[in-house]
Amino acid sequence: MRRNAGARAALAGSLGLLVAACGGGNSAPASPVSGTQPGGGAPTSATPASVFTRPAPEALTTADVESIVARAAEEAQARGTPAVIAVVDRVGNVLAVFSMNGARATATTRAGTSGNLDVQNITFPAALGAISKAITGAYLSSSGNAFSTRTASMIVQQHFPPSRLTVGLESGPLFGVQFSQLPCSDLASRFAAGGGSGALIGPKRAPLGLAADSGGFPLYKNGVVVGGVGIMADGDYGFDAEVTDIDADDEEFIATAATTGFAAPETIRAERISVDGTLLRYSDASVAGLRANPASARSFAAINGTLGSLTPVGGFYGGNVIAGTAYGSEASGVRPAALSEFNHPDAYILSDGAGNNRFPVRAGTDAAESGSPLTAAEVRTLLEEAFKIMSRARAQIRQPLDSRAQVSISVVDTRGQALGVVRSPDAPIFGIDVSLQKARTAAFFSGRFAAADLASATTAAGAPDPNVRDFVGRTNSFIGNADFLTGKVAVSNRAIGNISRPYFPDGEVAQAPGALSRPIANFSPFSNGLQSALIIQNLAQVLGGGSPSRCTFLPDTPGGGNRLQNGLQIFPGAVPVYRGNTLVGALGVSGDGIDQDDMVSFLGTHNAGLRTGTISLPPAAIRSDQLKVPVAGTDGVRLRFVGCPFAPFLDTAEQNVCQAL
Repeated sequence: MRRNAGARAALAGSLGLLVAACGGGNSAPASPVSGTQPGGGAPTSATPASVFTRPAPEALTTADVESIVARAAEEAQARGTPAVIAVVDRVGNVLAVFSMNGARATATTRAGTSGNLDVQNITFPAALGAISKAITGAYLSSSGNAFSTRTASMIVQQHFPPSRLTVGLESGPLFGVQFSQLPCSDLASRFAAGGGSGALIGPKRAPLGLAADSGGFPLYKNGVVVGGVGIMADGDYGFDAEVTDIDADDEEFIATAATTGFAAPETIRAERISVDGTLLRYSDASVAGLRANPASARSFAAINGTLGSLTPVGGFYGGNVIAGTAYGSEASGVRPAALSEFNHPDAYILSDGAGNNRFPVRAGTDAAESGSPLTAAEVRTLLEEAFKIMSRARAQIRQPLDSRAQVSISVVDTRGQALGVVRSPDAPIFGIDVSLQKARTAAFFSGRFAAADLASATTAAGAPDPNVRDFVGRTNSFIGNADFLTGKVAVSNRAIGNISRPYFPDGEVAQAPGALSRPIANFSPFSNGLQSALIIQNLAQVLGGGSPSRCTFLPDTPGGGNRLQNGLQIFPGAVPVYRGNTLVGALGVSGDGIDQDDMVSFLGTHNAGLRTGTISLPPAAIRSDQLKVPVAGTDGVRLRFVGCPFAPFLDTAEQNVCQAL
């Protein structure tokens, strides 16, 4: 496919984008919804008991930030590799950007192997790469897992783990998460250069999305994640395509020096966490390989103005070292919910800094389209029942083993309007934006406007955008069913993920690409298909200095905004919600393994249906797993609907908990 020339011209010389994070899978055959709840008993509205521990209110001080920058700069000087150094807090507030004398002013996204599509081979200010790396380390981590940008690289490529030796394996479990936390997102907060109310209320946007380029780590104090550090020095913003070797990466060594005294606990680092039997990767750098002694690093006052200087970054950072906010405080923008806001003592919500819930529970806005929109009571029940399933679920990506899963949960209507967002105390921050993306994706592809909206996508200049529009015909041909994008099929995020990989079925290299993917010759984490095509135009606006609060040029709905306002997401964890045979919304989950995310969304919706008697999972007969995609040499391959984990709960030995629903 030829990429849109206008979009590329707008992006060239501006900026770029990137990558991050986890999962597994097993599809549940469709059958009528039963009247029982996994684990026994019936769902109730009683206030549950607390089962989670809140993270301690730790935060980086200005002295902490200065020492992190100073240690990084000393290691960079020792290596003869001047760098741009960024430090952020847990919710993405940029606390410092320090540019060393002689550091490269720009970096470039990795070029394609067969032409340059989407955001491949795009040059951007190096500070933006450093910020995105720091945010990636902070956002992917928690008190139960520490992930780096190298971890992110491992789990977003076309094979997992990525290597010349793993051709034929499925794609990374968080394939597509790189296109989250986007600077055009309507969920991510903007930095307010003038200060004042809301200036530092997170979670903040990442200038390039999530990063897969090594050199980004989380920062910890007393076992609590308090932020991240990112290094940009070599000018190459890419990913590690060969996981079997050990890289000698200057950026990663510089970042390692920066984390001295704030390093992630070894017991929760990525290499202690396995996905599908494969241990993840945290770092190829070691303390033993450092060329400067972090303990003898000069003070920040001694290097500021000599080795380099603080650098303002428009839209992200004002130019002074500042302290981080303590996650869980009103000032952080993520805080515990009052029971009047959400009926669970462990619930956290997004706040505006003045005490107000940014996404309070409300009714659907789409009465004109759905006829009978979700009520506020139904939305609350969906969130509550999903939260209960999460609270019982065995985590995939947390240590110690047998920890409880922790996620963010979002409910939307058919217009993509957020009707409520809630999360557990220590869920990774990245899942907030991703849970909303997933919910919108499931509602979008299950709705009757999908084909029309995609066909009506425009460029920034208002002209038709063939880079998006052409996916409609391609999908209809691939599926062999023109009903797929017209509301006659209930589509989950797992199903969308199935057809968004560069091989279908996933990993089978002799097969053609999925309908929503680039062919493998054109594929990279910077150009993966419809997901990247949808956001190019809006990303160009943002990176050119604009400030749109949406990530696609799809047509507006009658209520304002569009159905994929913060972008498309293509890994599992969302299901559509129905009233009888009518789509009324979707529930999205993100923060743990993809099978856990799937189970929480699927069983949460099922149990909400039992409790209300008015909403439910989609009827079995119209779910995506009833479709067979024509594939040569087979009698057709079904699109999966959900995949639930083995040994899913901590309080019961039940298996196959999604099987009969």
